[in-house]
Amino acid sequence: MSQAIKIKSLTKSFGAIHAVRNVSFNVSHGEVLGFLGPNGAGKSTTMKMITGFLEPTSGTVEVNGHDVLENPLSVKRSIGYLPEGAPAYGEMTVKNFLNFIADIRQLNGAIRKKRLDEVIETINIGTVIDQSIETLSKGFKRRVGLAQAILHDPNILILDEPTDGLDPNQKHEVRNLIKKMSKEKAIIISTHILEEVDAVCTRAIIISSGELLFDGTPTQLIAKSDQSDIDHAFRNITTSNSTKS
Repeated sequence: MSQAIKIKSLTKSFGAIHAVRNVSFNVSHGEVLGFLGPNGAGKSTTMKMITGFLEPTSGTVEVNGHDVLENPLSVKRSIGYLPEGAPAYGEMTVKNFLNFIADIRQLNGAIRKKRLDEVIETINIGTVIDQSIETLSKGFKRRVGLAQAILHDPNILILDEPTDGLDPNQKHEVRNLIKKMSKEKAIIISTHILEEVDAVCTRAIIISSGELLFDGTPTQLIAKSDQSDIDHAFRNITTSNSTKS
């Protein structure tokens, strides 16, 4: 598997607050990385640095061989990003919003129509395509956010809480979609739902207080628990770190 993302000694400080501390890891194509940690751990900050939305205080990020600071446009072309909260223009209809994203991604002609049709069907948003985004439920807003992230068929996806607000059936659909896409893409998902890691991820990273505490397979994570339980293992690792701090 070829490496899609290379992160070395990544650090981000906001004044006296150290949000991310000297984090290093790589992600390969064909991998689904579950990015875990308690609230305020540094997950979203790390994702924003990978996608170029935040500049690191120090360290480097390479995406498909492009440095995020030296070649930001090439990085953004490679990535589909679903940020926290899935921000969108509420007054736009779903159709107009996706066409707006298609313009930004420079999709034209038959390829544009094909991708729009495929994504609308895949994400199952055809029933709300003419509704304004502000009138949608939280679950449908999240699905529209996922649709814009995959519209240009990127080979890297950064998904911050992709199933947040979805009902059980919708979560199942999105998890199946992630598994299907993972054959060709490198995918990072941030999640608080530990069963999601076991369901879709090939690898898990735990970050707490900005520090990387664990990097391994879900099976290796479960082995950290004397109860063979992923939730118990997560709590063991994060609690142990907070005690040391």
